[in-house]
Amino acid sequence: MAWFENKYRFDKSTIKIAHITDCHLFEDDTGKYFSVNTAENFQRTLNYLATLELDAIIFGGDLTQDHTTASYQLFAKLITESPLKAPVFWLPGNHDELQTLEEITEGQILGTKHIQLEGADVLLVNSKGHSPAGWCEKEHLSELQQVLLQSSEQVLVFCHHHPLPINGYLDKHILENGPELLNCLVNSGKVAGLIHGHVHNEYHYGYRAMSIVATPATSIQFSKCTEQWEQQNLGPAVRIINLGAQVYDSEVIWLDG
Repeated sequence: MAWFENKYRFDKSTIKIAHITDCHLFEDDTGKYFSVNTAENFQRTLNYLATLELDAIIFGGDLTQDHTTASYQLFAKLITESPLKAPVFWLPGNHDELQTLEEITEGQILGTKHIQLEGADVLLVNSKGHSPAGWCEKEHLSELQQVLLQSSEQVLVFCHHHPLPINGYLDKHILENGPELLNCLVNSGKVAGLIHGHVHNEYHYGYRAMSIVATPATSIQFSKCTEQWEQQNLGPAVRIINLGAQVYDSEVIWLDG
C-alpha cells in the first residue's frame, strides 16, 4: 500500500493540531533517560493536551528508547488511559520499527499519513533510514510529489529528521538527502512549512523562503550549538498549530515554562 493512500478527512476549514515528539519510552513506566522519567513526562503532556480543544495530535517519532515491544504498548496504554480524546497520528523516528508501530495502531491511534480539511492538507513523511541518520527513499519522494500535485494550495508537512544542519551534535544523524526533500516541497509551490522533531529543542530556520521549525521533545532537551551531547532538563514541550486554507501559525509551549 502506498504511504499516503489512506486519508483522514476533517469537514471543517481550520483545525488545531498538537505536535509532540521524541518521548523515548522504556518497557515500563519507571524507565529513565538521562535521569528523566520519560513516561511521567509523556503522561503529563497528554494530560495537558486534553485541556485544549484539539482536532488532532501528530506524534513525530522516537517512541522507544530501549526498543522493546513493551515500550510501544506503554505508549498506547498511556494514550488510551489519558483524558485525551482527539485522534493520534504517528510517523516513525530512527529508534522506531514500522511493524511494531503498526501493531499498536488501532482505536485512537491512527496510521493515516494524509490528513485533509477544507482547503488544506497535512502530510506525514517517512524519513527513517537504515541508520540513525534519515533518508527519504526515491519512491517515497516520487509519491510525495504526486500527492502534492493533487493537493490543496496550502500544505503542511511533518517528518522526524532535520533536513538541514543545526550546528550541533545531532547533525551526525541528519536527514542525509534533506535538500532533495526540501526542493520537492518548495517546487510544489504549496507547502507552507515543514515541522520536525529529532533534535530535542526548539529551532526556527528556512529553505528557499519555506519555514522549517523543530519541536522540542516530551522527554529531554539537548543544548544547542554543541559538538558533544549535552542534556538539558527543561521539561516537556509541545507545538500547537492552527491550519487552514489561509491560516498557518504555530507556537511551542513549555510545560515547565
